[in-house]
Amino acid sequence: MYLGIDVGSVSTDIVVIDDKFNVVASAYLPTAGDPILAIKKGLEAIHDAVGEINISGVGATGSGRELAGLFVGADVVKNEITAHTVAALQYEPNVRTIIEIGGQDSKIIIVRNRVPVDFAMNTVCAAGTGSFLDHQANRLGIPIEEFGDYALRAKSPARIAGRCTVFAESDMIHKQQLGYKKEDIIAGLCEALVRNFLANVAKGKEVLPPVLFQGGVASNKGMVMAFRKILGLDVIVPPYHKFMGAIGVAILARDHIQSTGGKTQFKGFRICEVELERDTFICKDCPNECEVVILKEGGQILAVWGSRCGKWRDRLVRGVTSTTCTRCMG
Repeated sequence: MYLGIDVGSVSTDIVVIDDKFNVVASAYLPTAGDPILAIKKGLEAIHDAVGEINISGVGATGSGRELAGLFVGADVVKNEITAHTVAALQYEPNVRTIIEIGGQDSKIIIVRNRVPVDFAMNTVCAAGTGSFLDHQANRLGIPIEEFGDYALRAKSPARIAGRCTVFAESDMIHKQQLGYKKEDIIAGLCEALVRNFLANVAKGKEVLPPVLFQGGVASNKGMVMAFRKILGLDVIVPPYHKFMGAIGVAILARDHIQSTGGKTQFKGFRICEVELERDTFICKDCPNECEVVILKEGGQILAVWGSRCGKWRDRLVRGVTSTTCTRCMG
């Protein structure tokens, strides 16, 4: 069995796959600003589902991959682009475009001949991400699980400005005041967010089929319908679309262990009981003023990150006592 962990800003996804890439168990939890706690709860859920199993390899990905990797003892730590591509290729070997939209970010990955050749991510605009859709569902008094069903019932989707979250929300309110039906507003919003994604994130990219739609937002039927309508292509949603990052990094962990013949560094499910200490401070040794994070277990430093030059990692972890950084002269 192989364990994959995808720690994002909104959700933490954990899967266990077997040697043939079948998903044996999965857990999907809100990160809620505490990735360590989310990982613990996820591992507890996995343990409750499958009991004591032999984990042969572990991989970590997502924005919190470094922290997750250190905490669980990951054998492989990879970025989301690599992880999502590996999972997509396993599901659809001929995939040429991957659209991934999560809680706070969205990305497009261009694949040619089974190799990711280009990608792009959203920058400051959160329009179309899961958090924005959750907010609009709450504002309209609709459970997010029913948001897509409303869009499917629309007869005449409203034209919503999708340039950014502020314009989209104000335009939705205006359309409500004009008496538009909720389903027409929601369908119009989905189409606006898809146009925004294609005009910004996918700008200059050649979107070719097969197209896979991954991430939590792929659960929204309205967004899937809007992508199909505007692209004029069949957009495929994999069965485990919410877990594709975790599945991909679990596959990478399997490949790593089998190619090296090594043993996993996984610390075991006992880490659910381990308490970690986290300290942060601002380094004033140079104009960068980096925010340095120190991770400790039982008073022992496990890792230090955040400094651009790396001197605090050298000083605290490797025992280097010099206070001068030769890379930034701080």
